[in-house]
Amino acid sequence: MKKLGLVPRLIIAIILGILIGKFTFEPIVRLLATFNAIFGSFLGFCIPLIILGFVISGIADLGKGAGKLLGITTAIAYISTLIAGFFAYFVATNLFPMFIKGSQFLNDASNPEEKLLAPFFKIDMPPVMGVMSALILAFLLGLGIASLQERTLYNIACEFQKIMEKTIKNVIVPLLPIHIMGIFANMTFAGEVGRILSVFWKVFLVIIACHLIIILFQFSVACTIGKKNLITCLKNQIPGYLTAIGTQSSAATIPVNLQCAEKNGVSKGIREFVVPLCATIHLSGSTITLTACSIAVMMLSNMPITFSKMAGFIAMLGVTMVAAPGVPGGAVMAALGILQSMLGFSEAQLALMIALYITQDSFGTACNVSGDNAIAILVDKIYKEEKVNAEKSHAI
Repeated sequence: MKKLGLVPRLIIAIILGILIGKFTFEPIVRLLATFNAIFGSFLGFCIPLIILGFVISGIADLGKGAGKLLGITTAIAYISTLIAGFFAYFVATNLFPMFIKGSQFLNDASNPEEKLLAPFFKIDMPPVMGVMSALILAFLLGLGIASLQERTLYNIACEFQKIMEKTIKNVIVPLLPIHIMGIFANMTFAGEVGRILSVFWKVFLVIIACHLIIILFQFSVACTIGKKNLITCLKNQIPGYLTAIGTQSSAATIPVNLQCAEKNGVSKGIREFVVPLCATIHLSGSTITLTACSIAVMMLSNMPITFSKMAGFIAMLGVTMVAAPGVPGGAVMAALGILQSMLGFSEAQLALMIALYITQDSFGTACNVSGDNAIAILVDKIYKEEKVNAEKSHAI
């Protein structure tokens, strides 16, 4: 099982969960529900720590190289992420009602007297602080470290980030398939899994279509401003896109993406600065997936969806994506806090979000890295124009 990737393990877990829920006895499903309750409590305990671990060092890292070029790149990346998020919102709210019919099922997950079987027992693991407290503290410390340029707190933040990254990689991610298996076993036992699965594949198709449309939009804007051939740039990006699908990692795709940027005519200094930076701060594909999946889960749960609530969520998501750990499914791990605090997701809803997100993570990563090269074209154009203007003013 260790040799299998996370996506195959999740698919196997979903199938096993359905079989267990359909053909085994209630005590076995309740045993899995008990594991889910304990794992869910542990996940809730870890969420504020994940936020602290990644947001502090993420903001501090951005501040270290603070300069005009960094500001321009970060601003373009954030605007691109917002556009992707709002595009996903409008597509999801208009298309999903055609095939998603809500019920109170997912909202009943915390009520043992309703459809889902209750665990044998629970172990409470209250988090050390609330999600919003963790975000505010992370912003304050991150900005403070970036401003002071002191190494002591920065080193502590980086080491704490490594601890949380190991926790995610060695504890949370390996146990996720069992957690998902338990959720699906319970849903099958409750007779709800057919409705959930009938929605999953349609949501996937809409999300992948959104990824391709946003890539086309990003390159259209970049090539128009950068005066480059759109078809050639899109063709040059294919190796980076396919590498990201295979690796599920923006970081692992950086060497190939740098080659794509070189073929697009982006100058050496700019591509070597923008591509690695955007691999961390620009996650437009992940934002599309998280926005669309959260709306699907909310519709399944009959939760109210308002533009103001989703606008705040998307704006915060753009910031939180800077904290996404570099592991498969890292973006959804970083987003768990705001899914819980801003959208009010329960443990069962968070588990469904994780399952929905990770099963298409490779396509989201491919969208992320493709957008990085569109931003590189834009920043290169801005840099060259400023260089020309500076030379003119110097000559005068």
